[in-house]
Amino acid sequence: MYLRRTPRRAPRSPAPRPRTTGTLLAAATAAVLLVPACSPSGSSNAVEGAAPVALAVLPKATPAALAPYYDQKLTWRGCGVSGFECTTMKAPLDYADPSAGDVKLAVARKKATGDGKPLGSLMVNPGGPGGSAIGYLQQYAGIGYPAKVRARYDMVAMDPRGVARSEPVECLGGRAMDRFTQTDTTPDDQRETGQLVDAYKKFAEGCGKRSTRMLRHVSTVEAARDMDVLRAALGDRKLTYVGASYGTFLGATYAGLFPDRVGRLVLDGAMDPSVPSRTQNLDQTAGFETAFQSFAKDCVQQSDCPLGGKGTSPGQVGDALKAFFRKLDAHPIPTGDADGRKLGEALATTGVIAAMYDEAAWAQLREGLTSAMKENDGAGLLVLSDGYYERDAKGHYTNLMFANAAVNCLDLPAAYSTPEQVEEAMPAFEKASPVFGRGLAWASLSCAYWQVKPTGEPHRIEAKGAAPIVVVGTTRDPATPYRWAQSLSRQLSSARLLTYEGDGHTAYGRGSTCIDSTINAYLLKGTPPAEGKRCS
Repeated sequence: MYLRRTPRRAPRSPAPRPRTTGTLLAAATAAVLLVPACSPSGSSNAVEGAAPVALAVLPKATPAALAPYYDQKLTWRGCGVSGFECTTMKAPLDYADPSAGDVKLAVARKKATGDGKPLGSLMVNPGGPGGSAIGYLQQYAGIGYPAKVRARYDMVAMDPRGVARSEPVECLGGRAMDRFTQTDTTPDDQRETGQLVDAYKKFAEGCGKRSTRMLRHVSTVEAARDMDVLRAALGDRKLTYVGASYGTFLGATYAGLFPDRVGRLVLDGAMDPSVPSRTQNLDQTAGFETAFQSFAKDCVQQSDCPLGGKGTSPGQVGDALKAFFRKLDAHPIPTGDADGRKLGEALATTGVIAAMYDEAAWAQLREGLTSAMKENDGAGLLVLSDGYYERDAKGHYTNLMFANAAVNCLDLPAAYSTPEQVEEAMPAFEKASPVFGRGLAWASLSCAYWQVKPTGEPHRIEAKGAAPIVVVGTTRDPATPYRWAQSLSRQLSSARLLTYEGDGHTAYGRGSTCIDSTINAYLLKGTPPAEGKRCS
């Protein structure tokens, strides 16, 4: 499955301005690499830990073995990013057996900036799974969320267990990961099928060898329980939270576990927890096709579209792109990469899919396709692909993709267990997306060779008794199709569905005054949107 993570954007200025285009997607996605990790040592601007949590904050049903975690003090220190503080929180590695040891979780915050009654903490998560919440906070949410929201809330993020600064899952070194990302994901014969299966096996084996301790304990349920420990350690009686993309699954899971501790929850770009892996993958394939159709219609209206001109149908644009992919499959083209990587079908497909997350990247995609198709230069598409994988110029990858696989493969049983099952399902995938169907079908095999058995199953989440929860869905979202938001809003007993009629992945902070003002009113005043509210 492809990532369910909100694209990071530059913070908005106080006055409205056009959405950023060009290299934003690639550059902003990789920007977290530039953020220093939280310093373990003291600094001149250190802030001492908060007072012990009030007893009322400690859940009545908490087992005695977990009380030390809920009662812990947090010592905040500067962490090299102006205006932000960092700390480390402890959680049990295994909630079923707290004596098995601890996991150290990295946390960052930016204190409320303005006047008015403080509203406590606002926790954020950008999704993935595997996206760094701290990177998202420091690069966007802590400086780009509406000023009124940042004035009243302490903005807080915790990298989930196994992610970024929180005892990260590791699987492959840079060169091995390069080889993995270039593996042909649309095999034409048994030899190529064998190569793809071998790549999936080596990836899984690498995770098993390098992350033995963590691999069994990075589930969404465990991460949601960590959020409740952090809520208590922050001194908040209830959780206020904005989760995007996979972050909605994390937030909904929290609501299902602790409905009485739900404060104001925004679940933007929602996932449906009741959908099994096979259906998830097929739904997401259709979502990327929907996004591509929008891109194709826009592309042919632009003077620099290399896939067709005015009057060219989306189907013809798709045929042109597929023909280009087939050409790259046979003859990869130069990119000027320092490590000698060429642009083959796999990297090119990833580059195109990366641009489907945010229509602000469509101009960059047209430019990259034009260079590749007309000038035999794959550098532009490689930049998009590298941004998606969070690979820097030195060949270093963040652990985004490692954590993504670890969480997904633990949360749900594998979609398919053999290549033969994938072949049987292929017609449905190709119908869902003539452009991306084959590659996404084969991607559904990735958890088949995982080293740890899954601990989760598809399930409905009702969270009976929870305060109103806002579920946000975008009608042409590629990564979390709109139908998932509709379904989640029907499951959650207190949900209100807020619909954004538009393109791209997630809605809050994308330029819709209607969406932003509605969510701001909920976060600041507790006023949920009216039933059936739609925005554009």
